[in-house]
Amino acid sequence: MDALAELTAEQGYEATKISDIVKRAGVARKTLYDNFEGKEEVFLAAFDSARDEVLRRVEEGSAGENGDRGEWQEQIEGGLAAVLGYIAEEPTLARMCMVEALSATPATTKRYEDAMETFVELTKRTLPKDTRLPDTIAETLVGGVAWIIYQQIRRDEAEHAEDLLPELTEFITAPYLGAGTAK
Repeated sequence: MDALAELTAEQGYEATKISDIVKRAGVARKTLYDNFEGKEEVFLAAFDSARDEVLRRVEEGSAGENGDRGEWQEQIEGGLAAVLGYIAEEPTLARMCMVEALSATPATTKRYEDAMETFVELTKRTLPKDTRLPDTIAETLVGGVAWIIYQQIRRDEAEHAEDLLPELTEFITAPYLGAGTAK
């Protein structure tokens, strides 16, 4: 899975061949096919693994240092810090999940969309209820954050993703608190 992530980051999903994957991974073609049906299944398994790790980190990050949930703003900032930290630590997996998944295959696009919906639901549960804001505010905020992260990765600046934390925290909290009031 790591080999596929590295190769898709370097050359894109379409250009990556099974022979490239087995060579990079140092495994026999038979070994790959004993575990996966093909390249798409390897991609989806790598995507799922990365998504699950990010979600685990978000849960930990939003729980705070003492394991308590804290204020919603702290939960948002902790969750964002977890996502951005993962991206900085795992730039090839981040590229695979945030860039390549969008165009590799219909199944990878669906997996990306499902992951975004999961993040929307987490955001909805964390943000306060505010009837002055549109019903689509969580989708708007998650989509905006995803777009900024996507651009950071496309510019090959994933290792600096954590620098986005103050700006993205303010982006998410400003509709509720007002601009310039985020930590």
